[in-house]
Amino acid sequence: MIIKILGSGCKKCGALAENAKVAAQTEGINAEIEKVTDVVAIASYGIMSTPGLVIDEKVVSTGRVLTASEISPLLKEASA
Repeated sequence: MIIKILGSGCKKCGALAENAKVAAQTEGINAEIEKVTDVVAIASYGIMSTPGLVIDEKVVSTGRVLTASEISPLLKEASA
């Protein structure tokens, strides 16, 4: 599973990345976390506010920092 964090690399983006890592570990999911900071690449996902969370090329959240407990069900759904 590939999880992408879309954003400029700000504090919120870092927090979202850490929460995604914790959620993946909690669910026992082997996930690669990538940080995407290129503006053109971020725009290609069609999001208007960051941070964005992308799981296996599907945008699942934009504009807010989800907690690990909010990310867990998204990961389970994507891995099903």
